[in-house]
Amino acid sequence: MIVLLHFIQKSWVVMNLFHQYVNLDGTLMDTLVRDREILYTGTNGRHVERFYVSSSESYIFKPLTNDDQKGCEKWVYEHVLPALPPIYPQLLACSDTDVNGGEEWMVFEDLGPLHHLHTDETLVQAAGLVARWHALPPEHFAGIPLRGPKPLIQEMVSELHNRKTDLLELSSSLGFSKQQMQRIYAQLEHFSFSHQLVLSHGDLHPGNYALSGERLMVMDWEHAHLNTPLWDVYHLIDMSHPCFPRHMTSELRIRLLDTYLEQLELLGIRVDRTTFVHEYGRFAVIFSLWMLLLITSDLQRMGTEVHRNSGKWSKEQLESQLAETLACLNQCTVMMDWGQVQTCK
Repeated sequence: MIVLLHFIQKSWVVMNLFHQYVNLDGTLMDTLVRDREILYTGTNGRHVERFYVSSSESYIFKPLTNDDQKGCEKWVYEHVLPALPPIYPQLLACSDTDVNGGEEWMVFEDLGPLHHLHTDETLVQAAGLVARWHALPPEHFAGIPLRGPKPLIQEMVSELHNRKTDLLELSSSLGFSKQQMQRIYAQLEHFSFSHQLVLSHGDLHPGNYALSGERLMVMDWEHAHLNTPLWDVYHLIDMSHPCFPRHMTSELRIRLLDTYLEQLELLGIRVDRTTFVHEYGRFAVIFSLWMLLLITSDLQRMGTEVHRNSGKWSKEQLESQLAETLACLNQCTVMMDWGQVQTCK
């Protein structure tokens, strides 16, 4: 009992210590912070920053970067992440907006230099970690959202139907034949996915997992929700990002899917491989088509006079992302054929 009280008292002291570096309006206090650097900017314009309280002591300050996610990451840290190994940065302090009415913020440990090295072995390790949190019983997370910031896969299918003309016109310019596109649309009516729900990270793009030293860390859990297992698996394997280009092959994709399924089996969850791989191919085709529409829309806006010098990413980054997404589409279209699933293993 004495040890527990000591731990609680120590935790309160640490939490209180970090509050002195944050103003009531949820901004860093310049008078006490020795130095700071912006790491990235959220959708609402607020900055995630590394701040120094001495020449050798630094932490990560993260205000609310997406207004729709208020309170989400704190909830995930309290109710979800304790069930996982320490594969995430430790939360050291956070605001209590119910008390002071200020902006939401959090302070995390500084993991130091992060290496977004998407080597085969790093991806294999990450696939095993995804299976770890997918194996957690979803009924333990009552209160977690049932969807993330992007449309559900069923909503993407509806959008593809509504924009069929746009995609058919786009396909030839991307080197993807209209015959291939027509074939995909012929199968869209029959696409269906398992109704199984698992704990999903929600935004596991290549920038949200990295090596810190030799540890693989998964960051930015504010979009965690319940979703199909395919959501995280697609983000891990095939989700392209302008800032983190990578090269995926059919062989590596199958290896990662097998690693994921093998880890699930070690955790007592058996999934039919043929069905899962075929379903993944369908999911990846739909998501990649939706991404192509999104990326080309960004490129078109960039070409206008108003947006030519604005935007989060450069034309070169978006063109690289487009090429990566198209490669995924071509490879995963092959996976939709039942005969290809067994030969890839």
